[in-house]
Amino acid sequence: MAKTLDKVDVVTVGVGWTGGIVAAECAKEGLKVVGLERGERRGTQDYQRIHDEYRYAIRYDLMQDLSKETITFRNTRKEKALPMRQMGSFLLGEGLGGSGTHWNGWTFRFLPYDFEIRSMTEKKYGKEKIPDGFLLRDWGITYDEMEPYFDKFEKTAGISGETNPLGGKRANDYPTPPMKKTPILQMFEKAAKDRGYHPYMMPSANLSETYENPDGQKIFACQYCGFCERFGCEYGAKSSPEITVIPTAEKTGKFEVRTNANVVEILKKGDKVTGVRYVDTVTRKEYIQPADVVVLTSYVLNNAKLLMVSDIGEQYDPDTGRGTLGRNYCYQMNAGATGFFDDQMNTFMGAGALGMYMDDFNGDNFDHKKEDFLHGAGLWITQSGSRPIASNPVPPDVPLWGEEFKKASIHYYTRTLFVGGQGASLPYKENYLSLDPTYKDAYGLPLLQMTYNFTDQDRALHKFATERSAEIMKDMGAKEVVPDNVLTDYDIVPYQTTHNTGGTTMGDDPGTSVVNNYLQHWDADNLFVVGAGNFPHNSGYNPTGTVGALAYRCAEGIIKYSKNGGSLV
Repeated sequence: MAKTLDKVDVVTVGVGWTGGIVAAECAKEGLKVVGLERGERRGTQDYQRIHDEYRYAIRYDLMQDLSKETITFRNTRKEKALPMRQMGSFLLGEGLGGSGTHWNGWTFRFLPYDFEIRSMTEKKYGKEKIPDGFLLRDWGITYDEMEPYFDKFEKTAGISGETNPLGGKRANDYPTPPMKKTPILQMFEKAAKDRGYHPYMMPSANLSETYENPDGQKIFACQYCGFCERFGCEYGAKSSPEITVIPTAEKTGKFEVRTNANVVEILKKGDKVTGVRYVDTVTRKEYIQPADVVVLTSYVLNNAKLLMVSDIGEQYDPDTGRGTLGRNYCYQMNAGATGFFDDQMNTFMGAGALGMYMDDFNGDNFDHKKEDFLHGAGLWITQSGSRPIASNPVPPDVPLWGEEFKKASIHYYTRTLFVGGQGASLPYKENYLSLDPTYKDAYGLPLLQMTYNFTDQDRALHKFATERSAEIMKDMGAKEVVPDNVLTDYDIVPYQTTHNTGGTTMGDDPGTSVVNNYLQHWDADNLFVVGAGNFPHNSGYNPTGTVGALAYRCAEGIIKYSKNGGSLV
C-alpha cells in the first residue's frame, strides 16, 4: 500500500530546466515545492576527468534506461509498433538536470511567425497554401507576449550571443558576448555574406566569459574542450539546471528534490488533481505526494504518457480528428552538405554551440509563393569538437572498412566540415502519440506509442535546405561537396535530433489544445504541463530557449493560481 506524505503547495514531475525554473520561481514566492526526479543526483564534480566518449556519447551513460521504459514506434497505423530497444533517433535524458545536462547549448528564440503561423500564412498566401491534413494553428500567445520570458531565461542562463538580424525585437542584448569567431566560422560568414545572407554568431549556453546571473549563481567561461553534447560540463561553463535554477530553488529552504522517484500516476478527484503516486526505484516502495498544484515538467514523451495513463484529457483520434492529447506530434527535418578540403583545420577543439547561424530561409523570411512547402530551415555551421570514435569522415568513393578507409579517415579528420539545415516540422493528422496496446514498462504501465513519418512537406524542405547548404559549402572552398541523401521515410535507428515536440499542445481553444497559454490544463485548473510538448509545431531552431521561456510563463501562472485559483485565461 502506498504511504501518503505531507501535502505541499507544488509538486513537479521531473527536475530539469522546466522543473528547476518552476521550483525556483515558486520557492522564491514562499511556496513549498517538492521535485520528483526518477534519475540520480549528479553535479559538475561527477564529470571531472571523464572525457569518456565511449561511456557518454556511445553508451549513453546519462540517458534513460530503455530496458525499464521505452517507446514503441511505427511509420503508419497499418504497421505494428515495436519497442525502441536502444537509443537512436533521439536521446532521452535522465537524472537531475534532465536533458539540460547533456544538451549542446544552442539557445534560440522562435520567430514571431511561429507563434501566429496559421493566421500569418493565410493573410499572406491564402488558406489554400496550407496543405490538406495539416493541423497548423496559432499558439494562443504572440512573440511580443513571450519576449519578457525569453529575456528572463537568457539572463538566468547567461546566454552568449549577438542579435539575430532577422529575428523578433529584443528588449535587451544577450547578457554575455558571443563566443570566439574562429577561422572556420569566418569561412562560413564570408560565404554567406557574399550571397547577401545575414549570418550571426549562434546564441550559446557555453559561456564566452564568467557570469553571475540575477539569482547569484555563477557560470564559468567555456574552455572549448569539445565535450558538450551528451556530456555534463565539469567546468560548470555550460548553463544547465543543476548549476542555475536548482541551487536557486534549494537555497530558499522551500524546495526539496527527491531522486529515484518515478511518478506512475496523477491522482484526480472531480475537476481537480490531488497529487501524484510515485515509486522509489531503489526500494520499490510506493508513495502518494498530495499537492495543491501538480506540474508535469518531464520530457515531451513522458508528460504525454503520464496524462494518458492517468486518463486526463481526450486521446486524439486520427479517424475523427477529435481529442487533443497526443495530437500535433512533430520532430525535425535535418539537411545539409559535407565538404572535403585540402588544408587542415582545427576541428578537434570547440564547444556545443560554437557556431554561426542564418535565418534567410527560416520561418517566412523569404517568399513561399513558388515553394511547395511552408516555413523553412536555419542554416548553420558549428565547431563542436570532432571526437575520435564518432568522427571518421571519408568521401563517398572510399570503402567503409579496411586500409584505405583508415588512411582516408585519418587524412580527412581535420579536413572536413558540415553545413547543416535545421528545418521546421509541421503537424500532420497521421503523426501522433498514443498508448501501446501490447507492450508495458517495468512498472506495468503501457508504453507510449509513436506513429510518425516524414511528409512531402518535409521532403520538399529537405531538398531546398540541402541545395542551399551545398551552395555555401562550395563557396567556402571545399574541393568536394557531398549533399545529404534524398529524404525518404523516417527511420528511428540513426541519431537525428532530440527535438521531439507536441502531444500536449498549448492554445486558446480546448477543442484543439491540451493547455492554455499559462500551460494550465483545460480539464483541471491546478494541473500544469510545460515543455516542448506544448509546441503546436516545431520551428527551424532548437527548442530549449522557447521551452525555458514557457517555463517562466508557467511559473508566473502557478503563482497567480496559488493566490486566486481558477482558470487563468
